[in-house]
Amino acid sequence: MSEVKLTQLSHGGGCGCKIAPSMLQQILADAGSKMPYPDLLVGTENSDDAAVYRLNDDQAIIATTDFFMPIVDDPFDFGRIAATNALSDVYAMGGTPIMALAIVGMPINKLPVETIRSILQGGESVCKRANIPLAGGHSIDSQEPIYGLVALGIVHPERLKRNSEARDGDALILGKGLGVGILAAALKKGALSDEGYAELVEVTTRLNSVGTKISEIPGVHAMTDVTGFGLLGHLLEMCKGSGLAAEIRFDQVPVLSSALPLARAGYGPGAIERNMASYGKDVDFSSHLEAWQQRLLADAQTSGGLLVSVSPEHAEEVLDCFRKSGFQEASAIGSMKSGLPKVTVG
Repeated sequence: MSEVKLTQLSHGGGCGCKIAPSMLQQILADAGSKMPYPDLLVGTENSDDAAVYRLNDDQAIIATTDFFMPIVDDPFDFGRIAATNALSDVYAMGGTPIMALAIVGMPINKLPVETIRSILQGGESVCKRANIPLAGGHSIDSQEPIYGLVALGIVHPERLKRNSEARDGDALILGKGLGVGILAAALKKGALSDEGYAELVEVTTRLNSVGTKISEIPGVHAMTDVTGFGLLGHLLEMCKGSGLAAEIRFDQVPVLSSALPLARAGYGPGAIERNMASYGKDVDFSSHLEAWQQRLLADAQTSGGLLVSVSPEHAEEVLDCFRKSGFQEASAIGSMKSGLPKVTVG
């Protein structure tokens, strides 16, 4: 571990650093293209995971940027988590990464060179696993440590998966367990066990490369990844983009085993309250759900799981694809329904 605790140098960590959904909507209210770009297949219109630009009939390029402040103290692990998280957006669009650039902001008067180098090496190790070059980047001297990637990928336009094309009756499948933000909050307070830390690092460094395979399964209509806005926030984006409602069952939602007791004890990042304040009005909770259960569904995930909307007859095929790719916890959690965009939790 680094002698300097990385998490003590930043006011937040991981995707919990994201600006709250309601504030982001205000900031981006007037954003968007001022003229038509017919080859821009995905832009800012539906809060999707990445931008996509068609190059020709067979190829479209995916471009995304993701970076944040430390979620763990080990510099190598921080670099791995940040890089895995950034590449996830390419996989969530159904694409294959082809190259990455590093985004580096470090307080050079507070961190040893060896620590900074280890963060970058962590990111490089993930790019090597994804079989892509880390081909450059940009660095600045900043007050808080920041690391992430610009990730570029490629996808066939017909296999592109937006978050806005779910259909009435689709099954919803989540690939990873929730609770990353809760584990990270416990770590920062010195309350996370060695087993909990190991689970935190394992789930956040597991590449969502299965998304490329899932995009080829018939009946997969929409896909996104669950990150800083929590499961509820990213599902609501799918609902709004698709013009549908969603119903999920709490007892079907996978949860990281180490996060359960910590969630019951009230641990969690401040992003949970920001998330709930932003979109709580669009969520109907069953009366039997306790407060900790509601908060868990809004927990800010870092490098979270893929959320897939698929026709019921192909749901088992998606689950099988997840499990054969190392996502044993993948679970069908609910379905899309006709109605005004909202989420009902039973």
